[in-house]
Amino acid sequence: MSPDSAASTDRVMLITGASSGIGAATARHAAAAGWRLVLAARSRERLQGLADELGGSEQALAVPCDVTDWDAQQKLVAAGLDAFGQIDAAFANAGFGGPRGFLNDTPEHWREMVLTNVYGAALTLRATIPALKQSRGHLLLTSSVAGRRALPGSMYSCTKHAVTAMGEAARQDLHGTGIRVTLIEPGMVDTPFFDNPPTDALFDDDIARAVIYAISQPPHVDVNEILVRPTAQQG
Repeated sequence: MSPDSAASTDRVMLITGASSGIGAATARHAAAAGWRLVLAARSRERLQGLADELGGSEQALAVPCDVTDWDAQQKLVAAGLDAFGQIDAAFANAGFGGPRGFLNDTPEHWREMVLTNVYGAALTLRATIPALKQSRGHLLLTSSVAGRRALPGSMYSCTKHAVTAMGEAARQDLHGTGIRVTLIEPGMVDTPFFDNPPTDALFDDDIARAVIYAISQPPHVDVNEILVRPTAQQG
């Protein structure tokens, strides 16, 4: 049996940052496993195209959303519940990076990065936890290898350290609720994240399979962290 075929066919997964990269790959793998999807991103056109590809509104709902906007996050969850009646997994995946070096980026870009990567992830947690308590569901967050070790001059690394802490803080806070919590920590991945894709990197499908593995475990198993590096990556 493939990892994808192990998932329930009636469950609903909400994914932020779903229009490309790891989010879109995870949506495709989850759809292949029978999950219905609530897809969120800023890019309305790409998001709708993905939803249409995955079966249209009965299977995949596209909801344009700025994850740094609390009202938008609440409306995202409400739209998912209105369409499908439940949310069984929420993947706080939206995020982006920037150049290393504390003098090599703008304060404005830093602000947007921190708001999206950290505050946006926290808002996704806050917005989805009530529904996940009802379903005894699964909360997932995209951190990074950069959230496990500091990278020189990397504000992105700082934000991902915060997400790593957020995942563990959420796991402890939600203990006893039935909600499982998983941190997904990719190494180098060939996705639109990079202007110049790295060589010998993972592909977004590799990370999507890790997500499906985590959500496919039986209810008594909580995979707390999945750190995935390409074999060519040492650090």
